[in-house]
Amino acid sequence: MAQKLATIFVALLAVASADPDPFLDFCVPDPGTNPVDLNRLASYPCKNPANLTAGDFVFSGVKSPARIPPSTGFVGVAVNPVQFPGLHTLGMSFVRADFRPGGVNPPHFHPRATETALVVAGRIYSGFVDSSGRVFAKVVEEGEVMVFPRGMVHFQMNVGDSLATIFGSFNSENPGAVRIPGTVFGSDIKVELLEKAFGLSPKELERLKERLGPKGSMETME
Repeated sequence: MAQKLATIFVALLAVASADPDPFLDFCVPDPGTNPVDLNRLASYPCKNPANLTAGDFVFSGVKSPARIPPSTGFVGVAVNPVQFPGLHTLGMSFVRADFRPGGVNPPHFHPRATETALVVAGRIYSGFVDSSGRVFAKVVEEGEVMVFPRGMVHFQMNVGDSLATIFGSFNSENPGAVRIPGTVFGSDIKVELLEKAFGLSPKELERLKERLGPKGSMETME
């Protein structure tokens, strides 16, 4: 009986961890006169398929790189059903990331999705850290793809001499992104705890908070 319950529990976890299966071929949301809200997608009716065109399933917002801030040399443009309503109910989203030479996408993870990252230009040192602390990292070159398992901390850095570009895809329309530096040092976690956890002085912590807090946070859209 205990084994049967354990099996049912695991199955329920598997169902809860994925985007729901669609009931229709597609569902382009119709929010009326309001902008699309990612947290309210399920409440919107679908647009009448008879009124849709091929243009509803084409997105051109990542044809060119966004402005790359000098602080990190990196910018990511995430695309989910808010930007591209045609993705709704399809269980996927994507991102374009551009790096100047030496540009860094700091350690982060996606709590609701596995990511595949295709290098379309340049050479990117990419990797992730598993739950045992083992690092899987290498230089990924143009035309190669790396996968980052769901919930694993991962990172990227342009190790080439020219602009590098990655297109990443996620198996969720809302993968989420938790950036380790900003989450730890840019939040309201008690300073005393951070001092003890990382062995940092109050002055060192203050510098990190100024750099990684809301006003000094990195300019990315991923």
